[in-house]
Amino acid sequence: MAERALTYGGVAAGSALAGAGSVWVAGATYFARRVLTPDLVRPDDTEIHVIHDDSITLSGTADLLVPGRYGLWLDGGRGHARFGSVLEVDHRRQRVRRELLGVDEGVLQPGPARFNGYYYGRDPQSDLGLHTEHVPVPTDLGPMPAWVVPPEHGDGSRWAVLVHGRGARRYETLRAIPALHGAGLTCLVPSYRNDGDAPKGPDGRYNLGLSEWRDIESAVELALARGAREIVLVGWSMGGAIVLQFLDRSPLSSVVSRAVLDGPVVDWGDVLRHHAALHRVPAPVGYLGSALMGQHWAKRLVGVSESVDVARTNWVKRADELSHRMLLIHSRDDEFVPVGPSEQLASARPDIITFEPWSLARHCKEWNVDPRRWESVVSDFVR
Repeated sequence: MAERALTYGGVAAGSALAGAGSVWVAGATYFARRVLTPDLVRPDDTEIHVIHDDSITLSGTADLLVPGRYGLWLDGGRGHARFGSVLEVDHRRQRVRRELLGVDEGVLQPGPARFNGYYYGRDPQSDLGLHTEHVPVPTDLGPMPAWVVPPEHGDGSRWAVLVHGRGARRYETLRAIPALHGAGLTCLVPSYRNDGDAPKGPDGRYNLGLSEWRDIESAVELALARGAREIVLVGWSMGGAIVLQFLDRSPLSSVVSRAVLDGPVVDWGDVLRHHAALHRVPAPVGYLGSALMGQHWAKRLVGVSESVDVARTNWVKRADELSHRMLLIHSRDDEFVPVGPSEQLASARPDIITFEPWSLARHCKEWNVDPRRWESVVSDFVR
């Protein structure tokens, strides 16, 4: 299926280029590069107005109005605080007062801050109180830092490898560790190329999972060398796309018993169309940009060393190729990765896929909105 889609994409791209003006080509190239370029420095998006004894008044991103537990980066990322329940909403001034749960580092004071949807922002030892080893994962690009969190019980034969998403870092995965740890799994949290912690890839750009899976393969090799006999893969957003590529392309996929995917990208084509529309990119320009990523002759134009074949990421069309048990967790209010493809994939393969839909939660924030349910669903699945 993927090969047929690629052939079609190549013909379509050539036809589109033949009929498109230089403005279209320039726009498509910019769109493609923007998707594939890591954006590791994020601007502040939140304003702290008032600090009360046990609460905090904020304004800024729409995430601030969604129920749940979240974090705040302070002082350009040097500090971190956590907040919880919505206590009061001032619609006139567009401010919200929320429960203050703690200040982990730095000084909480009025001024700019940055919303942290991962709630935690350090490491398993600091944030969860769990013994953590800091280990390097050997890869073809050099050592990549990782955390290993051994369980209190178990023989060390079952490991979970946790894969963060695009633009995120390892602390995105911390929310999952208590459930996995409690189920007796050793948790291995690796970094991967271009994520800001690990070495850059040959081109310094994301490959949407089509090259990053190799770094997860290296992490699995480390787990096996340390006594793992069964692997559970857990991925968020693009981390889900990376997991799916690993399961498809790695000879080590046979040691994986199951996978947990949270807000996963199961069809990059759908995600790119969504973001093109969201940013008012004309549909033909967005399509051309997606097609350019996969063309061998356009690698230099797009700035990649390997073609990024979006067709290979469409697991709705490739559903019959999947063989591992999967738990898909996806919010119907996900504003960044639309839930549609996850629903379609689960419908296509009910024999191996368990689908858990959420509501209210924005992208990959299902745990934040309902941590008890998230941990219960995941614990039951991995046990």
